[in-house]
Amino acid sequence: MLYQFLLNFVDTFGFLNVFKYLTFRTGLSVFTSLLIVLIIGGPFIKFSSNQKIYNPIRDDGPEDHIIKKIGTPTMGGVIILLGLLVSVLCWADLSNINILFCIYIAISFGLLGAYDDYKKIKFTNSSGISSKLKIVLQIILAIIGVIFYLQFVDYQDVTNLYFPFFKDLIINLGWFFVPFSVFVIIGSSNAVNLTDGLDGLATVPVILVAACFAFISYVTGNIVFSDYLNIPYIKGTGEISIFCGAIIGSCLGFLWFNAPPAKIFMGDTGSLSLGGSLGAVGIITKHEIVLAITGGLFVLEAVSVMVQVISFKLTGKRIFKMAPIHHHFEKKGWPESTVVIRFWIISIILAMVGLATLKLR
Repeated sequence: MLYQFLLNFVDTFGFLNVFKYLTFRTGLSVFTSLLIVLIIGGPFIKFSSNQKIYNPIRDDGPEDHIIKKIGTPTMGGVIILLGLLVSVLCWADLSNINILFCIYIAISFGLLGAYDDYKKIKFTNSSGISSKLKIVLQIILAIIGVIFYLQFVDYQDVTNLYFPFFKDLIINLGWFFVPFSVFVIIGSSNAVNLTDGLDGLATVPVILVAACFAFISYVTGNIVFSDYLNIPYIKGTGEISIFCGAIIGSCLGFLWFNAPPAKIFMGDTGSLSLGGSLGAVGIITKHEIVLAITGGLFVLEAVSVMVQVISFKLTGKRIFKMAPIHHHFEKKGWPESTVVIRFWIISIILAMVGLATLKLR
């Protein structure tokens, strides 16, 4: 809104032309969301503590979690979403369908996560709403968003699936694009949710993936850069870099409070929303597979849970000491900080690999 307002005075005040540059507005987006979260983070933590909005700890988790993490406030995703949305509303072009799609996914999945967190807090257990109900609601929300997006997006090849490393390998998914997109959004949302189990573990990888896609969305929306990199040019996609910048700023601000030892957890409010948003960004930029590469840590966490469940149901044996896999290494005796930092390193490597796919075609 502020962006559109300032554009009305460009002819009068020439220096306001700077707001037409995506890079400038992306920088403002990062700074605005960061500042908002840093300002409201402290009071929100104090309020959450006073109201006893505590994170229920899994009884079957590592023993030191029960000692160290009990009594830590949750639903920190509220301040992440607030910083994200205010920043996007200020600096993004709200007439852009890509921005509206991302805002919808962020808000709808954030509300679903908030309801899940509310159930956990109210009944003092780590279960929340049932996994089946959660998936059903996610499917409904994602279908609504994808169909809305398809109705208004101005890109005739929107249903194409592009493969990294291959210049001309393209598959037109047709109407299968809808279930595929729903799968990407839900998969990304739940993968981030599963990763959010240790202090700062999910926050930094989200920042890295968002940074990668801030760059990817910028070059995808630039006809010169997209032609040079042999990636599809999609008009208006560059605006998504502002959304990604808001994610980066909000998560950086949240990391100030979430760094070990965490003063607050993001909860499902944050993890479902951030994961779903990254999935939406991957769909918009037509880099869904690159999303799986840059967010490979999230994929690893999700796969470890699926493998554990399948193995136990088929053989009665568990492959990991505990799933998701970060708890497996804790059970093996790794200190929490060691697990977190090593997983961050893996995320950095995967982010670089994902960016390299832009040129290796």
